[in-house]
Amino acid sequence: MTADKHLQSWQERFELAEAMQPIIGKLYRNQSVELSIFGRALLNAPTIEIIKSHRLVRRHTGEKLRLRESFPFIEALSRLAVRNARIDIGKVAHKFWSEGRDASEIEDYLKQELASSISEQDDTEARDVVLYGFGRIGRLLARLLIERTGSSNKMRLRAIVVRGGREGDLEKRASLLRRDSIHGPFNGSVYLDEENNAIIANGQYIQVIYANSPAEVDYTQYGIKDALIVDNTGIWKDEAGLGQHLQSKGAAKVLLTAPAGGEIKNVVYGVNHTDIQDSDTILSAASCTTNAITPVLKAMNDEFGIVNGHVETVHSYTNDQNLIDNYHKADRRGRSAPLNMVITSTGAAKAVAKAYPELKGKLTGNAIRVPTPNVSMAIMNLNLGKEVSVEDVNEHLRNTSLYSDLRNQIDYTESTEIVSTDLVGSRYAGIVDSQATIAEDSRCVLYVWYDNEFGYSCQVISVMRRMLNVELSYFPK
Repeated sequence: MTADKHLQSWQERFELAEAMQPIIGKLYRNQSVELSIFGRALLNAPTIEIIKSHRLVRRHTGEKLRLRESFPFIEALSRLAVRNARIDIGKVAHKFWSEGRDASEIEDYLKQELASSISEQDDTEARDVVLYGFGRIGRLLARLLIERTGSSNKMRLRAIVVRGGREGDLEKRASLLRRDSIHGPFNGSVYLDEENNAIIANGQYIQVIYANSPAEVDYTQYGIKDALIVDNTGIWKDEAGLGQHLQSKGAAKVLLTAPAGGEIKNVVYGVNHTDIQDSDTILSAASCTTNAITPVLKAMNDEFGIVNGHVETVHSYTNDQNLIDNYHKADRRGRSAPLNMVITSTGAAKAVAKAYPELKGKLTGNAIRVPTPNVSMAIMNLNLGKEVSVEDVNEHLRNTSLYSDLRNQIDYTESTEIVSTDLVGSRYAGIVDSQATIAEDSRCVLYVWYDNEFGYSCQVISVMRRMLNVELSYFPK
């Protein structure tokens, strides 16, 4: 191919990606349809990311998926009344073309494949969400909720509750939403209604409520009703504490973004989310580490059987550690986080059993906090019920990441160069590093990366959808 042909090919792909963007946006805003290419989200994706997501298809299938092959499917979707669906258009298109079908069949094919989500009328009621606390996870949840702003959006961020209220507080809260040292600038517009203590982000009006406890809040004053209160503070972790939220007028359910104690269900979406009942009013989304390791452990146990194992977490430092040496009630966490590796405890290995009881009593765990601000790794040393090879393990986890019910939780990489910063912003609960897999006889060591902030927040969003009965249907099944 000559230099001119390379440029011409690039120009064609770029123009097709640009043509996709407004259609992708309208499908979400008007019909609550989210598109992806082999798991890579296309909603709000830059032009270059759309092109790159197509290039990744070859790694998974051994075959190219050209933009001119996927574009007709996106065009056809814009003519169909598909609603409340997440469609992997890459997998749909790849299957269609691999079956030797003709382009004239695309629309009829989509009608057949998506029949259960085609409806001229959307009767799903939008639900109110309140973020109680606005720290690292709270602000990322806000970003994820706001990026989905549109008339068809079924989860609407109505308010955030924080302590404070001193002069300048509102501007500081908005500034922290606008700018993030790890995840970059907010994708959109943020301005203030200072008179009414509100933030307007991408047209979404978010009331800022100042309160020192749930007892001080009456959500109905702000037109909020039957709301899901997402507690990001970590102050309360049992039914007595979290139950305070339910005493607030306008609150209906509570979700804790941390492990919970007592009889509260700890939910890892993809593993035990079907345990959520309409009658559940208080739930936990477990921890970032529990969410990262449980799907992979389930995949391994289902296929090979886990006799026992140890999970060592190499975790980025968090806000509960000290920047410089100072008093801390926990052992070692008082030492400077940016300067030290710090051995500490983690309950994630034992917490796996709350979401996946099959592994109760089979796992131990520990953690090392390291001087990086985000993205962590779980090293899982497993004794299995059968002999395996590296190829056996990797092939199973690769297929699980692409075609199983855990495809939205587990990602898989074959890169020999990937490092932690490459995975900032990953929307998966965990990413299997296949090049680091070790297997000998019936023993296996797995290395699983995870964005302990953003990937975890995506899992929380999925639990929220389930609690509010506004889940999306996934295609292909």
